[in-house]
Amino acid sequence: MTTLGTTPAPTPAGEPAAAPPPPSMRLRELAFGAACAAALRAAARLRIADALTGERASAEELSEKLGTPPATLRRLLRTLACYGVFTEHTDGTFGHTDTSRLLREDDPHSLLYIVLWCTEPWTWDVWPRLDEAVRSGSSVFQDVFGKEFFDHLHEDAAESAQVFNRAMTTSSVQSALDVAELLDLTGVRTVADIGGGQGHVLASLLEKHPGLSGTLMDLPGVVARADARLRDEGPLAARTRIVAGDCREAVPFESDLYVIKNILEWDDESTRRCLANLVAAAPPGARVVVIENLVDDTPSMRFTSAMDLLLLLNVGGAKHTRQSLVDRITAAGLTVGEVRPVNAYLHAFECLVPGD
Repeated sequence: MTTLGTTPAPTPAGEPAAAPPPPSMRLRELAFGAACAAALRAAARLRIADALTGERASAEELSEKLGTPPATLRRLLRTLACYGVFTEHTDGTFGHTDTSRLLREDDPHSLLYIVLWCTEPWTWDVWPRLDEAVRSGSSVFQDVFGKEFFDHLHEDAAESAQVFNRAMTTSSVQSALDVAELLDLTGVRTVADIGGGQGHVLASLLEKHPGLSGTLMDLPGVVARADARLRDEGPLAARTRIVAGDCREAVPFESDLYVIKNILEWDDESTRRCLANLVAAAPPGARVVVIENLVDDTPSMRFTSAMDLLLLLNVGGAKHTRQSLVDRITAAGLTVGEVRPVNAYLHAFECLVPGD
């Protein structure tokens, strides 16, 4: 996932690089960080990147497509250009940058729904109470909305729930191929994707390894929307078993390899139960690959550490450091081996279930 930081706009060729702002200005810019997030959200909701189809366009030309006044659209574009999202040319027109293209819905690496998810309306209600969450060490979400996070999302915020689903699908699809490329499945006949969402990782593994069979396990409402390749008459259905269940309650099957990706972010007790259930179900010598974002040893620290704070606010969870994840895996009885980067924001922990 690309980090949404405050990268300055690129310096035009032939011009000297601008000096970094003094600390007093930098702090002012950081204090106005919400303006950057709001500008990104506005660009995503207005679909500015989709409207900018040529090399460059004026605010007037874009406003005709988008139905906005040109003056206010120009102000939004100018702010975004300060962060390298779009660029403003000397003739007053605006063009794409590598970052702004990721806001296009048709871009193969699109982050449109990730941007929307990170700036959903509920986030603006919980961020101001971060000091309370830090003092208490727990979520503030129920105090604000009267319900736990996912209950509110699915019962009271249908549009936000749809954005969440699209964002999680985007993230999973984009990382699934990286995972499939990383894992050596020599000698593996069966693989299980625990808490695997719609099963994009499993589908990528099955497509790459024709002799492999797999199991997808997640909550009933999640697996009901499983990747079409895995269900019904999909091309991978014959090699796929779909199990509706909660891994914090039980993992009711054996496998040669278990993949656990981005689900060990709950409270410690939920993480402990998930890992304990997996160890209880797995045969001796089975491989377990835990894949997580880390808040250390990663080039995406700004994004991951921000997500860590948001997890604290909404569900009382946390992203892990390398050591905190090793500690929890080891406490569950697994033997931790090699730790390898999957991409710029994910690490894979290779683990084994001890033999008899």
